Amino acid sequence: MAIIVNLDIMMARRKISLGDLAEKVDITPANLSILKTGKAKAIRFSTLEAICKELDCQPGDILEFKADE
Repeated sequence: MAIIVNLDIMMARRKISLGDLAEKVDITPANLSILKTGKAKAIRFSTLEAICKELDCQPGDILEFKADE
């Protein structure tokens, strides 16, 4: 099973750069990049909430569960 991070898709839809989003949610661009590429092992709810607020989306728009085949 895997959790797929679709943050890059939502950022493209909202036309916001990684640097701009990082600044608005008060996270380092490096940490946001780790999250965006799916390499993060965890995310704080407060960070997820801030990202959703800035991108005007739901957590399910950013995170997706995909079962192993």
